[in-house]
Amino acid sequence: MTVPPAPRSLCLLRLSALGDATHAVVLVRALQRAWPQLPITWIIGKGEAKLLEGLDGVEFVVFDKKAGLAGYRELRTKLAGRRFDVLLNLQLALRASLVSALVRADRRIGYDRARSKEGHSLFINERIPEGGHHVLDAFLQFLLLLGLAPGPVEWRLPVPDEAHAWAQAQLPGDQPTLLVSPCSSHPLRNWRPERYAAVADHAASRGWRVVICGGRSEPERRMADAIMAAMQHPALDLVGKDTLKQLLALLARADLVLTPDSGPTHMANAMGTAVLGLHAATDAERSGPYSDRRWSVNHYGEAAEKFLRLPAERVRWGRRIEFPGVMDLVGVDEVTARFDAFCADTGQ
Repeated sequence: MTVPPAPRSLCLLRLSALGDATHAVVLVRALQRAWPQLPITWIIGKGEAKLLEGLDGVEFVVFDKKAGLAGYRELRTKLAGRRFDVLLNLQLALRASLVSALVRADRRIGYDRARSKEGHSLFINERIPEGGHHVLDAFLQFLLLLGLAPGPVEWRLPVPDEAHAWAQAQLPGDQPTLLVSPCSSHPLRNWRPERYAAVADHAASRGWRVVICGGRSEPERRMADAIMAAMQHPALDLVGKDTLKQLLALLARADLVLTPDSGPTHMANAMGTAVLGLHAATDAERSGPYSDRRWSVNHYGEAAEKFLRLPAERVRWGRRIEFPGVMDLVGVDEVTARFDAFCADTGQ
C-alpha cells in the first residue's frame, strides 16, 4: 500500500484502562512507522500515563476522571487554541465522548455502527469498517481510514533500566517463575483464591517459583492473603510493592503469568511473556492475550448460554457476562492441564 501524505497533527483518545492503553501503543507504532515526523498527542488517564511514561514521539495530555467537572475544565484549558487534523476516538464510553467534545478536529474517526454505544456516534464524523474481533485488531482498523496498512505488531514499551534491575533483584537466577496476578478491576472476573492456590501449588511442586503481584487496594491485599493461606508451598509476596514500570519488568522476567482478564494480561503479552488467561466473564478471543491464546481457558460461550440464554455469536461485541459464579466455570484441572502443556511445549 502506498503511504499517503501525513496529516499535520493527530490526536488519539484512549483514557483507560491499562490493557487497552497497552493495545493502543501498537497503533501508535504503526503510525510512527508510516509517518515518523507526525506529531501525536494522546489524551490519556493518569495511571495509563504513568505506565507509558517515556513513550517516544508522543505528547501525553492527562485527563483525571476522578476530578469531576474540574477535570474537564482543566483539559479544556490544556487544549485551548489547538486544532488537530485527525482525532482517533478509541473509546466508546460516554465519558470519553464528552472528553472528545473538547477536542477540535476536522476528521473525527470512531467505531462502526455495530459497536457504537453510549452516544459515541454523536461525536464522530467517520467510522472504521466492521471487522477485527480482538480489541487490538479493532484499534488497527483505524489505520485503514488513514490509508495505512497495519503491518507488524510492535509494542516496545518504555521500561527504565532501574526497573529491570529491581525486578532482577526480586527474581534472581533462572528458576522458572509463575507470576500470579489474581485481581481484575472487575471483581466478578476474578477466580476463587483456593483455585489460584491449587494451581500455584501444582507449579511449585514442579520446581517453579511462585510470585503473587497486585496493587495497593484492600481487595487485592485480601485476595493475596487468602491465596497464600490456602497454599501448601511458599510464594513470594510482591503485592503493593512495585510501580507500574517495575511490574512491566517483573512480567518480562516471568515465564508464565496466571491472571483473569486484566491489565497485566496485556502488559505481559506486550513484554513477550506467555499468559495463562482465565476467561468466562469476558471472551478470550476479544480480550485475551493477543499474541498467543493457546494457554488461556475460555468459557465465554458456555457463560453466554448459561447466564444470557444466547449463543456467543449473538452477544453484542464487548458484552461482559459479569454474574456471580460465572468464573466457577473455569476448573482447576483444566488450568493445571494448560500449565502442564506450556511446560511440555517450552521444555520446562
